[in-house]
Amino acid sequence: MGLIFFLAGGAVLGWLAAIVLRVENGRGIMANVAAGSLGAVIGGVVGNRGSILSGLSAISIPVAAVGALVLIGALALFRNRLDGRRR
Repeated sequence: MGLIFFLAGGAVLGWLAAIVLRVENGRGIMANVAAGSLGAVIGGVVGNRGSILSGLSAISIPVAAVGALVLIGALALFRNRLDGRRR
């Protein structure tokens, strides 16, 4: 149950980040959704002390959100540096 929650929550955070970052193309939105989901799962594992199957805890939800936001921020930073090299 925890894994599904973290994947869905991370996907929503990724989608919202795509709106905030004003990513226009479809690839950027999907990359943010994937990065948000992956970051939330990694944060959820850290918050649950190494177990994603143990369910949700009070600390794992905010840690998963922070993990998703950190990974989305890293992806945005990578994109900006890549765009700077192309110009």
